[in-house]
Amino acid sequence: MSTHNPGGYYIPQPSSWPMIGSLALLTTATGFIIFLSGTKSGLAVLALGLGLLTIMMFGWFGGVIRESESGKYNAQVDLSFRWSMSWFIFSEIMFFAAFFGALFYARNMSVPWLGDIDNSLLWPNYKPSWPSVGPGLETQFTSMSWTGIPLINTALLLTSGVTLTWAHHALRANQRGQLALGMFLTVALGLTFLCFQIYEYGHAYSELNLKLSSGIYGATFYMLTGFHGFHVTVGSIMLIVIFFRCLKGHFKPDSHFAFEAVAWYWHFVDVVWLGLFIFVYVV
Repeated sequence: MSTHNPGGYYIPQPSSWPMIGSLALLTTATGFIIFLSGTKSGLAVLALGLGLLTIMMFGWFGGVIRESESGKYNAQVDLSFRWSMSWFIFSEIMFFAAFFGALFYARNMSVPWLGDIDNSLLWPNYKPSWPSVGPGLETQFTSMSWTGIPLINTALLLTSGVTLTWAHHALRANQRGQLALGMFLTVALGLTFLCFQIYEYGHAYSELNLKLSSGIYGATFYMLTGFHGFHVTVGSIMLIVIFFRCLKGHFKPDSHFAFEAVAWYWHFVDVVWLGLFIFVYVV
């Protein structure tokens, strides 16, 4: 049972949403793995996981919003939220660091090492250059260029960071019109980014023959850009929720951590994309 002491710390009642969220993530990951193995049922399992995740987000976040708007959160709760979000973003940094590390290892260590050994018998046609499918594979593909859609998407995300910061300043100044416009533009830019990325994937598969199965280059390209696209999708959903909350007047100039938390997450997504743009597309 929840307890609330204005001078103490609010303790919510036990909730089943964390368990449902864990089950949703497990189901989503399982469906994705089954899909990668070539089984058609993987898409159904993946859709089920995403559906459970959506239900969890509506239910859990809705409860937190109701608690916040009822005035149950004080400065101590706000501080705990800030620490929690900081550690969550740190875990996300480590997540992407692992994939960037895999890219660095494959490109700068394993590929040159394989070129230094005598592979004339095992892989007579192997050339230790990047991009590479790796030895033993004969797949032909065209690597992604940094111009065109990747450059446009970079401009879109950087601009969305500016519009979000503008909206934040408008909220602190209690300028509701500018707040709503800034949030609307941020959401629109994020969704446009996703549309361009979907088009880019279709172009890569159909015209460049670049697939997840295209050796080490295809694997690292799709894992990095795909997980980033997933984070942009989650961030866009959170931005949409915050946008509607702004329209309802939920946030105050001196009390709006939910807005700040989503802004932190979105700026993190922007920084990760800059790393992707440089090390996956340009270099």
